[in-house]
Amino acid sequence: MPDFRAYCSPATAEPAELTLSPEESHHLVAVNRARVGDTVVAFDGRGTEWICTLATDRKSAAVLQVRFKQKLPPLPYEITLGQALPKGPAMDAIVRKATEIGAARIVPLESERTQVHFEGERSDRKVEKWHTAALEAAKQCGNPFLPEVTPVQSATSFIEAARGYDLKLIASLHPGAQSLKTVLAAHRSTQGRSPRRVLWLVGPEGDFTPAEMSLAGTHGFAPITLGPLVLRCETAAIYALSILSYELQAG
Repeated sequence: MPDFRAYCSPATAEPAELTLSPEESHHLVAVNRARVGDTVVAFDGRGTEWICTLATDRKSAAVLQVRFKQKLPPLPYEITLGQALPKGPAMDAIVRKATEIGAARIVPLESERTQVHFEGERSDRKVEKWHTAALEAAKQCGNPFLPEVTPVQSATSFIEAARGYDLKLIASLHPGAQSLKTVLAAHRSTQGRSPRRVLWLVGPEGDFTPAEMSLAGTHGFAPITLGPLVLRCETAAIYALSILSYELQAG
C-alpha cells in the first residue's frame, strides 16, 4: 500500500512535528483511514517533503512526527497552460490532469467564444475550487509541486502581455498550423537546446476566433495542430500538455 500524503506548510523549515489543518486532517483520518503509526508524506507544494509517522489521529488536528526531510528537484522545464474556460465541470478535470502531468502554472482565460463568465466572489470561489482540485491531484499522483492557478483573465490581455517564455504555442484548427515536432526542432536548431519555459494556449468549445489567432501570431505564438480530428477542449488540453511534456523530457 502506498504511503499516505498530506499537504502542510509549516512555519519553520525544520519542524519536529506537523499539525495538519482541519481539512487535511479529516481527509487523512476520516477519508483515507490513516491510523496512528502509519507513514505519512507531508509536502508543501514547493518541492519539500517530510517523511512522518502519524502520532495523533484527531480528525480536526492530526499530528505527524517528522522522521526526516527531503527536497525534490523541479522538472527541467516549466509549462504554463493558458486555458480558455470550457462549459460545465471540464475545467476541474483539466486542472487535475494538468497537475498530474506537471504543469507549473494554469491560467484560466475568458476568450471571445467562452460561454461561461465569472465575476467577483463567484470568480474567487471558482479559483479556490481549482486550487483544491490541483491539491487533490498532487496528493494522488505524488507531485511535490503544486501548480499556480491564477485568477481568470482576458485571453486578449494575456496574449498581449505574455513575455519571458522561450516558446509560445497555441493549439489551432486553422490552416497553416505546424506539428509540435517541427516547431521544437526549429527552436533547437536556432537556440541549441530545448526550450525551458513554454506557454500553451488551448481554446474553448469552437476554438479561438480568427481574430484571436491573428493576435497570437503577431505576439510570437506558433500555431500547432493536434492532429486531424477535432478534440473536445478538455481532451485538447491534456493531449497538448502530454505531447509537449514527452518531447521536452526526450529533448
